[in-house]
Amino acid sequence: MTTDTKPTPQEQPRKTKVIYRGNASEAVYGFGLIGAWVYYLTTATTFGMGALGILKGIVWPAMVVFELMKYLHM
Repeated sequence: MTTDTKPTPQEQPRKTKVIYRGNASEAVYGFGLIGAWVYYLTTATTFGMGALGILKGIVWPAMVVFELMKYLHM
């Protein structure tokens, strides 16, 4: 006597298809990141200032929002 261990269609897991679509904001952030790095690295006078410039380039959106909120007195 043999038993069939093949799952029925109701027991089989459903396969879902994940579609990722990039946003234009990713491109804007990327260009801004490169632009910030170019600015900070060309104005750096020491290696430490260049390293700090790379870190500043990564967090430039937060700095922009902070300065905008300060300017608008929020």
